[in-house]
Amino acid sequence: MFARVTFYPTLLYNVLMEKATTRRWYDRIDDHVILGALPFRNMTKKLIEDENIKGVVSMNETYELKIFSNDAEKWQEHGVEFLQLATTDIFETPDQDKLYEGVKFINRFLPIGAKLDNVADSGHVGNGTVYVHCKAGRTRSATLVGCYLMMKNGWSPEEAVEYMRAKRPHILLHTKQWQALDIFHRRHRPQSDHLNVST
Repeated sequence: MFARVTFYPTLLYNVLMEKATTRRWYDRIDDHVILGALPFRNMTKKLIEDENIKGVVSMNETYELKIFSNDAEKWQEHGVEFLQLATTDIFETPDQDKLYEGVKFINRFLPIGAKLDNVADSGHVGNGTVYVHCKAGRTRSATLVGCYLMMKNGWSPEEAVEYMRAKRPHILLHTKQWQALDIFHRRHRPQSDHLNVST
């Protein structure tokens, strides 16, 4: 209930912070992923034409998308694939199944040579950028992007977060998000990391 009550005031706060500070609404993390705040409908054309958006992962609950943002049907009208991994703002972090589902979705848009080895292949839909968002692009969506970076680069949670902070300094991960990253890392790190080599 608290997340619902605070949604519009905090969304307005995000808009004001973008105008009054150096914060950007979204930031490109690498050639294939953008981490950002709730994409307003009037941003759709720019995201598709300027950023080559082919897929969108929303960590928002349905009520957060109702007024200002595209839902699955609207994105599909623009030829953009959409995945919603609804997670309550402020108090929850995406569960492990949702995090893996999100990484698997991103993997579909990677070039053939850049596919993630340790992710189940659910079909290649072509090269393009995936826009990963929640309300502010700081917590829920940053957790998913951190998981993607760990799987792509073999990084630890700390390395993934440090890299994201260099691209989007105002990401904000709390204890629950760090725990989710740590669990994901332990479950999905390359097999060679699990070997205990004695000398």
